[in-house]
Amino acid sequence: MILAEKIMKLRKQQGWSQEELAMKLGVSRQSVSKWESGASIPELDKILQLGELFGVSTDFLLKDDREDFPIINGDEGEQRQDGAGMWEREQKLRQVTLEEADTYMKLIRKAAYRIAAGVSACILAPIPLIVLGGMAEYGKTAMSEDAAGGIGMIILLLIVATAAAEFISDGMKIEKFSFLEKEPLSLQYGITGIAEQKKEQFAPVKRNCIVIGVMLCILGLLPLLGTEVAGASEFVQVLCVGVLLAMISMGTFLFVASGMIGESYDKLLEEGDYTREKKQAKKRTEPITAIYWCLVVAAYLVVSFLTRRWDLSWIIFAAAGLVYAALCGVMSLFEK
Repeated sequence: MILAEKIMKLRKQQGWSQEELAMKLGVSRQSVSKWESGASIPELDKILQLGELFGVSTDFLLKDDREDFPIINGDEGEQRQDGAGMWEREQKLRQVTLEEADTYMKLIRKAAYRIAAGVSACILAPIPLIVLGGMAEYGKTAMSEDAAGGIGMIILLLIVATAAAEFISDGMKIEKFSFLEKEPLSLQYGITGIAEQKKEQFAPVKRNCIVIGVMLCILGLLPLLGTEVAGASEFVQVLCVGVLLAMISMGTFLFVASGMIGESYDKLLEEGDYTREKKQAKKRTEPITAIYWCLVVAAYLVVSFLTRRWDLSWIIFAAAGLVYAALCGVMSLFEK
């Protein structure tokens, strides 16, 4: 008996209509109808609520090979009957419950957009400094270059500080789920199927985000290239640098948000960059990675403050990213 049939049978046993069950769960009648017809699967939190309402375990709802009604607390016995060796091996893995998986996926969906907005804001942060500096340098404002630079720097630091606060806040919330990318996992029955379905549904969204993000980054170069061809003034070129950063910022938002949500499914399913083999390899390279990016940030700040070319120094991060990817590729070859 599949989940759809169990929901229908349990609802009828309680004497509830689809509307009554929908009201108890806080969803529409159409949602319940889709669950019972097998057209869609309830969210993890709704499965937990269904278990509480019907007085059955979530394993009973999710396992297709269970026929008896109702079944509560029958899961551990079955699992132990699979063989002592298998049971002992499973105990060595980090167990992930439905509640943990549901909390994690909801947290990532919310945090992904906030963190993406913070990263985008950091890319936008130099724009006031660039524009004000250009206005002062080319006589478009009565402010001196020092005053314009000072105001621009204050705005930049305020934006970066706000973004950093958001990174720290969300990072602390996500930190309790760090075991997902470090330890081998054993998922409670039902999580794998739901995570795979969500990953499949999100795949076209992620693909579109990547395509649009790449297009925005490329199109951002057009105004700058156009001014070079047309022989526009240097001040116009400065403004075009601001446009370029704004376009890159929008593209980066799409990359980060879609990447975090997509990775959350990979972490649960131990796929992509989060297979057990890659988790072991990552443990060996973590210290090197931390040192590398600290040096990159330090180089960015030193070059930026010494040259005062914030409009160009961000390229350090792009170059560092390419070098890091190349190093990771070389290291993976040696590991094989």
